[in-house]
Amino acid sequence: MQFSASFVRAVYAAIMLASAAAAMPFAGSVKHTTMHVRAIGAGKTVESFHPESTFETFGVDGIDHPLSARAEFSLEDAAVSFVQSKLNITGDAAAYRTGYSNDVVQHAYIHQQINGVPVANAVANVAFNRANKVVSFGSSFVNVPSNVPSATPSVSEADAISKAEGELGGKYNGHPTKLEFVAKQDGSVALAHVVQVRDDSQALWVEAFVLTDFVSHASYRVVPIVEQTLLQGFQTLVNPQNLNASPCGWHSDCVNNTTDTSGNNVVTFVGSSTTQQSSAPLNFVYFQDPTVNPDALQSNIDAARVNAFYVVNTVHDFSYLYGFTEAAFNFQGSNFGRGGACNDRVQVSVQDPSGTNNAFFSTPPDGQSGLMSMFLFTRSVPERDGALENDLVVHENTHGITNRMTGGGTGRCLQTLEASGLGEGWSDALAEWTEHTSAAVPDWVFMPYVWNSAAGARNYPYSTNTATNPLRYSSLLLLNEAHDIGEVWANMLHNVYAQLVAARGFSATAMTDPTTTGGNTVFLHLFIDALAIQPCNPTFVDARNAWIQADANRYNSANYCLLWRTFASRGLGVNAALHIDDFSVPLGC
Repeated sequence: MQFSASFVRAVYAAIMLASAAAAMPFAGSVKHTTMHVRAIGAGKTVESFHPESTFETFGVDGIDHPLSARAEFSLEDAAVSFVQSKLNITGDAAAYRTGYSNDVVQHAYIHQQINGVPVANAVANVAFNRANKVVSFGSSFVNVPSNVPSATPSVSEADAISKAEGELGGKYNGHPTKLEFVAKQDGSVALAHVVQVRDDSQALWVEAFVLTDFVSHASYRVVPIVEQTLLQGFQTLVNPQNLNASPCGWHSDCVNNTTDTSGNNVVTFVGSSTTQQSSAPLNFVYFQDPTVNPDALQSNIDAARVNAFYVVNTVHDFSYLYGFTEAAFNFQGSNFGRGGACNDRVQVSVQDPSGTNNAFFSTPPDGQSGLMSMFLFTRSVPERDGALENDLVVHENTHGITNRMTGGGTGRCLQTLEASGLGEGWSDALAEWTEHTSAAVPDWVFMPYVWNSAAGARNYPYSTNTATNPLRYSSLLLLNEAHDIGEVWANMLHNVYAQLVAARGFSATAMTDPTTTGGNTVFLHLFIDALAIQPCNPTFVDARNAWIQADANRYNSANYCLLWRTFASRGLGVNAALHIDDFSVPLGC
């Protein structure tokens, strides 16, 4: 638990203990308008941060607001509408708090909300004249960060009260506690219990914000998830975790903290050893030397463990946002009371000695850890490390997703040859999805680095061009191996992706924001949604039908004809059956 407090007489001041406050390079004038240091209680020094305010006035006549044309004026509706328009926000981000009128002006006060939770120190005020025109507007609303903590507190109300009393030396006064977000200096927000504490003997009456934010800053030198292999370069990424999916970060379950490549979602190791931070706090910066074998240097081993830790956590986070949650049988040590079975974080054996030139993911039922085995590849000199080829790590991780979500968490509903082939196809398709950075959809090759071949490990590149990739539904008649069958499905999904992006555009933030509308966002929603719909041991026809139904469920069949035309273009049309092509589509398409 972290702690902050505010004087009751200084409404909603978010105050951090000086010892815990982040150092920020404020210019003198800005520091005066955003910061305040006070001594309270028994020698306690606190430093408060207040988001910088803006203020505009509009003269005698004022200006119109979005609801000016309404015959009847509603202070609440007009104020909320104006704030939404002025700050370009939608939904419940602006909520009316209070208002009043005097003889010349009508005043409204709006608080900022994130996911229905108020932001304690973010307020807007709008004044209207008697002609119902806006005459002034002030705001301390903050930009909503991409990583917003869960609105479910990881600290109980009782513990928060005890923490506030212990820090301040007073007693909880019985006023109802609340949950609010507190905007912090570094641009982040933290969920907090708001507790009033009093001690009349010290003239103390403060409002304490007990933060349920356990996340420490962390940095990792890795191959970014949008890159395929280390040949595209390492980068040091700071705080890549998504707090909507990993509420206490990658190194904590909100109770226990780690300083190595282990956390609530995954542990990566070689033998039985994890990689410790290179320096405090939570810096994992190791330099890989590609001129020697992956296991020849300790720094190579550490770099591989760190990269695998980063990739698996990243897949956990974005798949969580799209529906692979605790209740949907995902992999986590703690499930934070959100359903599903816990104690099943992914275990990743890097440079696994049990094989070469391959990788595996073993998926037991919900409640037992998945095991990913990443091997070294001996197809080149020096050898190459599978943990440093991101598409291979994502491919293996996706087996855990598809095996868990198909059939309700049993881990045993992709067992037939055709269903197993679908599993391989989904894994390739999701690996490809992570690497798109624009609306361009070029041909894509799987696993070129460790395979030591520009053609990669598959028979054809994934392509919308039938001359480049001729695979279609009837190809299954000639295929008897899961990966080969998977190529047919992955190429169909490559085509679906291309058509969705062509029709809906590309959302650059799809990996962190599932509410965007680009074709890549739509694709991943349908990908995840369909897994839970399809039956145990699905066929290609079943998998296609699940995509069509997923589109009906989420998008009211907005992509119905697009999906049918695309599947049919590769032989999986309306009458496709028994691996015999059909290119027909429903009437109206």
